[in-house]
Amino acid sequence: MNLLEVQSLSKTYGQGETAVHALKDVSFSVPKGEYVAVVGESGSGKSTLLNMVGALDTPTSGKVLIDGKDTFSMKEKQLTVFRRRNIGFIFQSFNLIPELTVEQNIIFPVLLDYRKPDKQYLEELLTVLNLKERRRHLPSQLSGGQQQRVAIGRALITRPALILADEPTGNLDSQNTAEVIRLLKTASKQYEQTILMITHSQSIAQTADRVLQVSDGVLTDLGGCRE
Repeated sequence: MNLLEVQSLSKTYGQGETAVHALKDVSFSVPKGEYVAVVGESGSGKSTLLNMVGALDTPTSGKVLIDGKDTFSMKEKQLTVFRRRNIGFIFQSFNLIPELTVEQNIIFPVLLDYRKPDKQYLEELLTVLNLKERRRHLPSQLSGGQQQRVAIGRALITRPALILADEPTGNLDSQNTAEVIRLLKTASKQYEQTILMITHSQSIAQTADRVLQVSDGVLTDLGGCRE
């Protein structure tokens, strides 16, 4: 079963001679539980694609179906709830809440949905992300790498069906990078979470089940990486 279906997605900014075609008739599907890396040069359309899939921006044409639901046909309030429950975002800008501690930032999406956090899973995330000793710290007391790990934990805490990650290990050292990638792979296999991850690192891309390449707004499926 495909968790994600992208159908003839196009995005054009501007009009006439100044028009920029960020995405050109992009179509692909991702089965439930697959871990997919998206590679491409800066300005190729990777981030635009991720924003469209996450319904953070609207396409010029085309559809995005997540678990069979057409996100762009939803009303704003319905879409907000759907995103919160079904999509986990990991972006380069951490977007942490300055007044909340590490632990409070991580569980915030759960509290927004009026639910109680899974304490055992929270402890697992804090351990894997090497944040246990920082759980009471505020974002201003953390390094950039630590803030990124908090953002990763926040995206994973709800066990969303789809995780969208834009350079999730960009601010981490090699040891923590390996731990985060291992956690993402575990999330993919153990909890059947579907992952779409942008990365400039070929070595990280090689950890994925499949690699998609975006070049000048055109997507090419490079196939599987695993032996």
